[in-house]
Parts: sequence; C-alpha cells; structure tokens
Amino acid sequence: MSLKIPKIIAHRGSPREAPENTLASFRRAKAAGATWVEFDVALTRDARPVVFHDDALDRTSDGQGLLAETDFEIVKHLDAGTWFGPQFAGEPIPTLEETLELLAELGLSFNMEIKTDPGREAELAKLALPIARDIWPEMLPTPLISSFSRIAVAAAREVAPDWPMDVIYDRIPAEWKDDAKTLDLAAIGANHKHLTREQVMEIRGFGLKLSSYTVNEIERADLLFQWGVDAIFTDVPGDMVRHFGN
Repeated sequence: MSLKIPKIIAHRGSPREAPENTLASFRRAKAAGATWVEFDVALTRDARPVVFHDDALDRTSDGQGLLAETDFEIVKHLDAGTWFGPQFAGEPIPTLEETLELLAELGLSFNMEIKTDPGREAELAKLALPIARDIWPEMLPTPLISSFSRIAVAAAREVAPDWPMDVIYDRIPAEWKDDAKTLDLAAIGANHKHLTREQVMEIRGFGLKLSSYTVNEIERADLLFQWGVDAIFTDVPGDMVRHFGN
C-alpha cells in the first residue's frame, strides 16, 4: 500500500511550545513548518474518542484518575493547559472530531496512534476510524494509522482497508515480517534507541516505510536518515524542519 510521509512528523504537536495533544500544540506545529502531526486517541469511560496520551489524567490536565474510568462530561471540562503555562489556561482535552477538523483546516496530515487500553483496543479502532474517514478530506494526504496493539491495527484495517497501517515497536521483534504480512502493513514504527542500521536496511528492503520515535537531537536524526529511516517523530519540529526541510 502506497504511503507518502515527510521526514519530520510533529510528535503530539509541538510539545516544547504548547501542551501536548491540544489544539494549541497542533497550531504551533503548523507555525513551526510541520506538514504532519502525530496524536494519540483514547476512550473515555462512556466510549467517546478524545485526543490524550496517558492512562491517567493527572500529568497533563487538572483531572485525577484514569481517563478510561472518567465520563466525557467530566473530561470535556478539564483544563489541559495550565500545567504547561498560564497562557494556556483553559485549553481543553480535544475530541477526535475537533482535532481532525482543525488539522484539515490547517492542511496538516496526521499519524493517529490508537492507544492500548486493555480489552478496548478493537472498540476504540472501530469508533475512531469511522469518525476519521467521515471528516478527513480526500484532497489532503492519506493519513497513517498506528498502534502498539496488533488487535487495534487489525480492527482499524477492517474499517479503513484503503488507509495505510503501521505497528509500533519498542524493540523490533523477530516476527515483524509476519505482522507486516498478516496486517498488510505499509510501515513500521520503532524506538530509535533500540534501532540498528541492519534492521533499517532489512525493513526498507522488505518494502515498508520506517519511522522512528522520539528523536530530538539533530545529530541522531541525521544518522537515522543516513541509515534509511523515512521519518522521525520529534518534540522539536521547528528545529528539525529548519535543519532537514520536510
């Protein structure tokens, strides 16, 4: 399956400049020159897809407890900005719909990571993908759907058979080729800390795109690109775009 991705993908927006996974962060990524952003989608207790990374609400909002155990009616009123800086006070946890509508408005394509709430991976994929397909304009680049969960990717594939899919690994496992064939993957995502040049060559030689996370140093990014990595996820998209282009 054909996939075109830029070298630089803004990780959760531009999280050194604005609170991660918020509309403010995506706007900063656009201003920094990014053409793609990565964000995380997860479910509230009552099955509303929202853009949020952690299992717990505490780190990046004024909420407490687990997102998966909190109703959307509570989540939508949380402050996801003050923890980062007073200028972002009142920044909400965005819904998936709000996020996609903003990205379409900004002309930013995306990599949507389906989070791995145990037992709800398929449910999340089957709720999130129809929303994404309904909102996303055909004239913008086709997005990439990814997850650490093979279950989530398989469920996403059922809903969006024509969209490229990606499995993310911390360490590339021996069975990555089996995953690629079974799930009809277009790409693999890998932790740059454990990635080797030989793995890059093998994956690219197999016909897959390869992205690497989370790369915030120019020298490391340069080496990964020399190895043949297609794209990096970074918290400093402005620095990376200025150095490498996009």
